[in-house]
Amino acid sequence: MSGDVQLGTIRTRIPARLDRLPWSRFHWRIVIGLGTVWILDGLEVTIVGSIAARLTEEGSGIAMNPSDIGIAAAVYVAGACAGALFFGQLTDRFGRKRLFMLTLFVYLLATVATAFAFAPWYFFLCRFFAGAGIGGEYAAINSAIDELIPARNRGQVDITINGSYWVGAAIGAVAALLFLNESLFAADLGWRLAFGMGGILGIAILIVRRHVPESPRWLFIHGQEDEAERIVDAIEAEVREDTRQELAEPGKEMTVEQRTTIPFREIAKVAFQRYPHRAILGLALFVGQAFLYNAVTFDLGTILSEFFDVASGSVPWFILIFAAGNFMGPFLLGRLFDTVGRKPMIAGTYLIAAASTAVLGFLLLGDSLTKWSFIAMVGATFFFASAGASSAYLTVSEIFPMETRALAIAFFYAVGTAAGGITGPLLFGHFIDSGEASTVAIGFFIGAGVMALGGIAELVFGVRAEQTALEDIATPLSAKGETGEATADERPADRELAAAEREAHEIDERIRVRLARQGERDRRARFRPGPGTSLYSPGMIGTASRWSPAADADLDREIEIIARALVDRGPLRREALARAVGARYWGPGRFPRALREALQEGRARRVARRTYAPPPAGGG
Repeated sequence: MSGDVQLGTIRTRIPARLDRLPWSRFHWRIVIGLGTVWILDGLEVTIVGSIAARLTEEGSGIAMNPSDIGIAAAVYVAGACAGALFFGQLTDRFGRKRLFMLTLFVYLLATVATAFAFAPWYFFLCRFFAGAGIGGEYAAINSAIDELIPARNRGQVDITINGSYWVGAAIGAVAALLFLNESLFAADLGWRLAFGMGGILGIAILIVRRHVPESPRWLFIHGQEDEAERIVDAIEAEVREDTRQELAEPGKEMTVEQRTTIPFREIAKVAFQRYPHRAILGLALFVGQAFLYNAVTFDLGTILSEFFDVASGSVPWFILIFAAGNFMGPFLLGRLFDTVGRKPMIAGTYLIAAASTAVLGFLLLGDSLTKWSFIAMVGATFFFASAGASSAYLTVSEIFPMETRALAIAFFYAVGTAAGGITGPLLFGHFIDSGEASTVAIGFFIGAGVMALGGIAELVFGVRAEQTALEDIATPLSAKGETGEATADERPADRELAAAEREAHEIDERIRVRLARQGERDRRARFRPGPGTSLYSPGMIGTASRWSPAADADLDREIEIIARALVDRGPLRREALARAVGARYWGPGRFPRALREALQEGRARRVARRTYAPPPAGGG
């Protein structure tokens, strides 16, 4: 951070400006530049698992035995936990971009160095630092993505990105078949080239990542509001040019007391004193998914070989099926986390995965599974488990204040991985050594139990975060009040203020009527994820709405856009109406809902099966 940073108390609309942006090429650049590192992680872990047997063979160029392979896996996990904690606090202190460049560089260096391994100790050292780089990536990347992606898309993007780990796993499985083919590569060369391939892909990502900006949210809190404004101005200009859409007026303004650093003790207090229930939720979600995932992922090949007589050379084909189920879950279910909501989707995926895992255990007891029915059941189970596991990262990156976001991700990842990620493989390994499928079934029952606890924790402590600004989910530690106080010369003229207040009141009234019409939703409001309709969601200084969360205000604006388009253009087919209002940039499920509400409120009418028109003149 530059030495000329001037700290003070500022008012800013940067969060609202970022959240109201339509989807554009800028956001795709964020996804590609930051999100694709999960593909590398999946590639790395799968390749190591697939080449493990080769490293123990004579002629591999490195003298390792089966116990060394287990040590290497443990060292990688330990490095990931240590890296998450170490780089996580640096990410909150020195910025997202500096750290996501540094952590990727650490990962690349360690991965390429692994290709030159000549002894077990050297291999272990490289694996530790590769894990440290990946652990740091989890903290830096998730925090940066959530702060740059609009609120209405955040859930789908985050969950799909975390699920892309399994794209890498599938690539790793296919690559292993290629690089382990001794007719193509010598026994001491193929596995080295596999690590080199990961390094080449990482360099490509590093080049794209150079063009990803620092998080403006981080900048304005740390005394660099001018740089934050410059970045957001550039983003808005790019989005306007790309989408040809006029940007909506940003919603609320917030007041921030800037700080260069925030003491670690203050950060620690946030999770366990201010948000103890959220801390329990984060731990339950991470321990549950880490136990089940690490247990099955590390031991799947062994289970297939030991109990279903699958040859070691054929295991990668089964891993491909496993990886496909794991990726398709987040990919197909991701948008529902933004539309149906966090609480029902997170709890649902955890509990369905728990039930499916328990069924797997019962089928193992009955000795009724074949290798194909077993892998089909595993794939179906992890279709839901993968979406749930991805939502654990999304949850802890949303429910804590911005200043603690990266460290919160790091802490829960490290603790969850250490508790569940180490215990799971140890227990399953012990059960597999018994040689009894009925004993292995016990491991699946335990996995079902810890996943169920995660789902129950979400039902009890889950937070409504879908399509909601990060600052509304958890107020930044640097925030001063809700919107701060405006001085006399900063207030708008009385007439303008009165007009703005009338407009805010009209919006509140429309939202109140809309919610009253949805009586069933109101009666069950206390079961909705997080705060109800009385959540304070301020608008402009002096015109704050005290009745609706930001998502309801956005819905009102979208209904207004539809009504205005029909008045201006006359009857339109549904597809033409969607184009006219730029619905493709609104986010998943928003246009159908806004159109449905417009019909119910009489702001639009259906004149044919898929044709809509403005209401008749005079409202009759």
